[in-house]
Amino acid sequence: MNNFFKIIILFSLGLTAISCSKSDNDTEPLRDYAEQKIKDMENIETFMKTHYMTVVNNPGGTDDLDVTYTKIPTGGTQISIWDQTIYPKQTREVTVRQNDVDITYTIYYLKLREGSGPNSKSPCNVDRVLTAYKGEYIYNSVVDNVSSIISNEFETLVNPQSFFSLTGVIRGWSEIFPKFKTGSYISNPDGTVSYSDFGAGVMFIPSGLAYYASPSGGIPTYSPLVFNFKLYEIDRVDNDGDGIFSYLEDLNNDGYVIGLPEGVVNPDDTDGDEIPDFIDTDDDGDFFTTRSETSYVHPNDVLETIRYYPFDGVAVDDPTTPYVDESKGVPNCSNDFTTPNRLRKYRDPSCH
Repeated sequence: MNNFFKIIILFSLGLTAISCSKSDNDTEPLRDYAEQKIKDMENIETFMKTHYMTVVNNPGGTDDLDVTYTKIPTGGTQISIWDQTIYPKQTREVTVRQNDVDITYTIYYLKLREGSGPNSKSPCNVDRVLTAYKGEYIYNSVVDNVSSIISNEFETLVNPQSFFSLTGVIRGWSEIFPKFKTGSYISNPDGTVSYSDFGAGVMFIPSGLAYYASPSGGIPTYSPLVFNFKLYEIDRVDNDGDGIFSYLEDLNNDGYVIGLPEGVVNPDDTDGDEIPDFIDTDDDGDFFTTRSETSYVHPNDVLETIRYYPFDGVAVDDPTTPYVDESKGVPNCSNDFTTPNRLRKYRDPSCH
């Protein structure tokens, strides 16, 4: 794998750098990823089978869909997280190359609510998200020679004020957030914002998709994590600055734009140059930049100002902007602006 691709992988998938140095006590060598994965999954599954969860139902409140986890006492009849069916457990398989070995991880997640509303939308795995969350790490506790798998809270964010880039957080986040949608929100007279119908869930992340051997913010090394999270809003990102948002360069519409190893066909790579479109400034490989192939000069503009087509356009043109026709999206080679699923000119190498 060449160095260029390694850079793409780090950029496109938002891997948090995993230190290959010693762990906390500077004596333990880096653990084997495959062996640690097995241990993490055992701890996660044990936690899910020995705890039940309580979900707050308080629409409009900041605690709506908050979750607490409680250990089932001996002889208790509470239904475990693993066995409960109100929020069926789902999985996402993620393969990562670590120490020159492909490791496939399983992330368990629960949809408390997918998210809905007139402007509801899902993030792509490279977008930015506004999210409230509570994070806990899972560990083995020994009390009076009795071992049990429990969790400990390390951070809670109730009123987020800024967005998190999914390329700058742990890998587990970028894999699960695209499974959820935003809801709606209103601004209150006191300056606060009230959110409703937002997507909310719980995700269980093995340490290989989190911080692994690097302790962070009170999280011990090799800790699997559990997050209760709420997706309030997203901010679209244009990673390569070509004027096309990265989520629109997800050609197979699976919610993820990715880099793949050399020789592996990438469904998000128009020209097959092993540079996926979302970080390729010339998507069709015709030596004309994507940016130049989405530009035009309005015929009524005596200054011949270069402008850019919106990707899809809007239903009705805004008359207050006479030199930009917002009703037109990026055309195909025949200047067709409206046909659904048309091959837009910046992805057609025969069109200049």
